Amino acid sequence: MTQQIIREAPAPEPLEGQQANSFFYVPAPNEPILNVNNIQGNILGGFNKDYQALLFLEIENPHAFKHWLKSQINFIATASEVIAFNRLFKSARQRRGREGTVKATWVNVAFSFEGLKKLTNDADSFKDESFKAGLAARAADLNDPVDKNGKPIGWVVGGPDNGKVDVVFIIASDERADLLAEISRILESIVAFTDGKGNAKSSGARITFLEEGANLPAPLSGHEHFGNLDGISQPGIRGRVADNPKDLLTPRQNPENKNQGKPGQDLLWPGEFVFGYEGQDNDAKKLEHSKGQVVSAGLHWANDGSYLVFRRLRQDVYKFHKFLNDIAADLDTDARKVSAKLIGRWPSGAPTVRTPEEDAPSLGNDDNANNDFEFNGDDPPDGKFFKNDVVPPSKDATGLRCPFIAHTRKTYPRNDKTPGGGGPGPEEIDRSEVTTQTHRLLRRGIPYGPVSPSTPNNPLQDANFVDRGLHFLAYQTSIVEQFEFVTKFWANNPNFSEEAAKGHEFEGKLTLGHDPIIGQSENNKPNGDRTRKFFIHLEDDQNQPQTKELTAPEDWVIPTGGGYFFAPSISALKEVLTK
Repeated sequence: MTQQIIREAPAPEPLEGQQANSFFYVPAPNEPILNVNNIQGNILGGFNKDYQALLFLEIENPHAFKHWLKSQINFIATASEVIAFNRLFKSARQRRGREGTVKATWVNVAFSFEGLKKLTNDADSFKDESFKAGLAARAADLNDPVDKNGKPIGWVVGGPDNGKVDVVFIIASDERADLLAEISRILESIVAFTDGKGNAKSSGARITFLEEGANLPAPLSGHEHFGNLDGISQPGIRGRVADNPKDLLTPRQNPENKNQGKPGQDLLWPGEFVFGYEGQDNDAKKLEHSKGQVVSAGLHWANDGSYLVFRRLRQDVYKFHKFLNDIAADLDTDARKVSAKLIGRWPSGAPTVRTPEEDAPSLGNDDNANNDFEFNGDDPPDGKFFKNDVVPPSKDATGLRCPFIAHTRKTYPRNDKTPGGGGPGPEEIDRSEVTTQTHRLLRRGIPYGPVSPSTPNNPLQDANFVDRGLHFLAYQTSIVEQFEFVTKFWANNPNFSEEAAKGHEFEGKLTLGHDPIIGQSENNKPNGDRTRKFFIHLEDDQNQPQTKELTAPEDWVIPTGGGYFFAPSISALKEVLTK
């Protein structure tokens, strides 16, 4: 087992009778009871396993496939099962000081629009146009390359030239042997399906792609291939898992703010991630009063389901680390500091808003502190250019501690001023935060491929090509307004957020630019220039402030596959998709 895993998915308070002195119990009688026996487990509970595989199928014979799918329903993990396990896992780990006491293997399933059309006559009633178009058709709008590495025609999965992806199974386990055993069970059932009497039957499915992912080995446990701790900032979700008003999906661990789970983790209404529940009110004036209407996918049977976005993102670790090393030499600083300014966090997960000039592993490892900060507002400097170990709530309206272009700030601007704030005025900050929270994602990704020997301070190129990267997986109830909005209007937009950067110019320029990690140039036409530009701020090794516009000549993260899917409820599997 690995030595460190960050498990940021919401996990309710311990089972009755267990001690949980770190939790501040806040009854929530007005929050909805979530149908956790009907919702698939990875959506709200989060599998959070060391090993995970994605299995993609094409439905060749819908009638036969329905019979096969019906035989798999009892293997699909529910939110109630996953939540109960996560409670037990955390309790056992806390008492024993190690992992491995309990383990489980989970399976979930989701369908593309084309797959649903083969199984039901009303799939056209889904309202999300991006879901119905599919990721490959939307790739150009996301600034994916059209004639270089990353174009859909060359994808390894989900592209137009490598087989249909009507169905995806997510298989996850604490042990690789158990993962492989479950994969083998599913594969065998596909190729050698039999009915209840032992008669050979067609499963109606064809296997189109299978790939494993895994938590990286120590010392990179919980990190992605570039070397940064991943999965830290997840939304808190309102809602109860039972009649008990204290039996909450996201425990309230901040006695200073009853509208947060962990400190800095704002609570959102569950309709942002699961259909059939209230979502956020985009027109609210304040976040604490932002309960909206029930969110519908357009079909009643889609309730308790969620859209799933999958992106297979290849990471060129050497090129990224070489860029960091070259910039560090130019600015007379450490390559890890350059990385921290581009990410917004140090490798440990410590946020640069709270510790801008040096890593603080104890802060990064404390999930009741590593997310406890905002952006709008300022803490005064203390002797040096910036002060470290800032007492929360830390703030950084100037973009000096955490540059406006940093990945964590571009993809989740918190209370920064944004176009959603409606312009200058007393309500701009509150309105900006309200609208920002309508674009959140529940991320469930995991790395794939072997670890690179490269580090920021010692970039090393593989002798031969090695495919490594991230299986990006995220749940939401609007692909248009959540995944695609974040990608198009935040990460890829070199002018986001002008509203936040105005008044903090450097030599007359707004210190903005692309997201340096996942942002893609708008020049995605044939023979287009993929160059991206962005500003950073830091202190050099002589404690002198440096502000510089950097140029990245190529992409370090390259899309190599993906798809848009819908993860239905257990009842939808039983009563709609197998009938």
